Amino acid sequence: MELSEPVPVKVEERNVNNREYTWKLIMASLVGAFGSSFLYGYNLSVVNAPGSYIRDLYNQTWSSRYNTTMSSETISILWSLTVSIFAIGGLLGALMVSPMVNKLGRKGTLLVNNLFAIVAALLMSLAKVAGVPEMIILGRFIMGIDGGIALSTLPMYLNEISPKQIRGSLGQVTAIMICVGVFTGQVLGLPEIFNGETRWSSLFGFILFPALAQLLVLPFFPESPRYLLLQKQDTKKAEKAFRSFLGKEDVSQNIEEVMLETKLQKNVHLVSVVELFKTRSVRWQIITIIITMACYQLCGLNAGVTIEKLGRRMLLIGGFGLMTVFFAILTASLVFQHEAPWVPYISIVCILGVIASFCIGPGGIPFVLVAEFFQQSQRPSAFMIAGTINWISNFAVGLLFPLIQEGLNNYCFLVFAAICLFGAVYLYFVLPETKNKTYVEIDHSFAKLNKTPTQVKEPENRAADNHHDIYSRSDSMQDKMEMKN
Repeated sequence: MELSEPVPVKVEERNVNNREYTWKLIMASLVGAFGSSFLYGYNLSVVNAPGSYIRDLYNQTWSSRYNTTMSSETISILWSLTVSIFAIGGLLGALMVSPMVNKLGRKGTLLVNNLFAIVAALLMSLAKVAGVPEMIILGRFIMGIDGGIALSTLPMYLNEISPKQIRGSLGQVTAIMICVGVFTGQVLGLPEIFNGETRWSSLFGFILFPALAQLLVLPFFPESPRYLLLQKQDTKKAEKAFRSFLGKEDVSQNIEEVMLETKLQKNVHLVSVVELFKTRSVRWQIITIIITMACYQLCGLNAGVTIEKLGRRMLLIGGFGLMTVFFAILTASLVFQHEAPWVPYISIVCILGVIASFCIGPGGIPFVLVAEFFQQSQRPSAFMIAGTINWISNFAVGLLFPLIQEGLNNYCFLVFAAICLFGAVYLYFVLPETKNKTYVEIDHSFAKLNKTPTQVKEPENRAADNHHDIYSRSDSMQDKMEMKN
């Protein structure tokens, strides 16, 4: 059977150059990120500062319980568990995302997720007073669950509330706030602030502030209009949410874009992870997300402001390509560091180059791509897959790097160079540009690669369709859904 050629579906553009960063869009993204990705970044870095005090607490508690000192090997194991269990919790949180966002909605999931952060903060901050160091380990695990849910739900929410013209740049808020969280954890961990023998538990108590802030403020913002329209079939609330976020009365273009996706779905059937893996039409989207998220965990932190100018494809390929070069030069500088007094300075430049290369592309774009590649019904399962790969890679790098470093010594960074090179080459041949494209247009970009016919074709009377009232079309769609039920 011969496959039909992809037919581009074009949505009538209205004021595409008007980049409407309304205050509600900005505030919703900042509040959402402050209680989500900020906390993820904060918990990545904050545990390092009070590390010696936490190990002392383990030893003191052990001595009081068993009248003997804890061996250095046991302390090392407990400390490694304290750090790494955050990633285990994150993996569990990523697996919980799909049922939560489908049942509670995107905003609802973010709100409920704050309960995990509050419980974790109380456990870790009160562990010293209670004399139960296990509370720190349990709190880190629960905080990992919070991070796993947040890193999948927040990009989904931001993607669905923003128009396509600013979808990528608004999605970068997730990555930027991770950086801010890491920086905050490092600053508060200074000895002059909270990192003292009597003050270190306050570092964990600080987690309460972002969680409570989001819990109190986010309810004043609407739910995702796409979720309301496609999964709740509530056209009126969806229109109201669009108007609130976009700050305009005429939201017909946005409704039309969602209705085109509804045609693509035909029936709003929530796709499970197993079904998504079996869906041939998204095979290469899944492979691309898995490879991108795995490469994402190789180094550094993230930011970015040029995503809408240069596009996702160029920034990802360029970022991974530059990282490959800097990792290779870093390896050479480490091997020959004793040959000349200026060689170690090259290592410093290369480390900064790796971080900068990561920031300009790979840092935040993977989260944006997950939301852009998949339909509404597939998106929760797609985020679950991406989150799982993200957290497994996170855990694997932390676990394996000491072994790689011990085995390869100065050549250890060649492993990362090879993976970055693989990522750049793969993305060059597979990844299409998604900048300023609708979900339907992105689906057409992958149709040939997946060797499947396009799921939606451009209506023959497209010009005439543009004169129809989009609201009557959405009402008609809702009537059909009700008749089916």
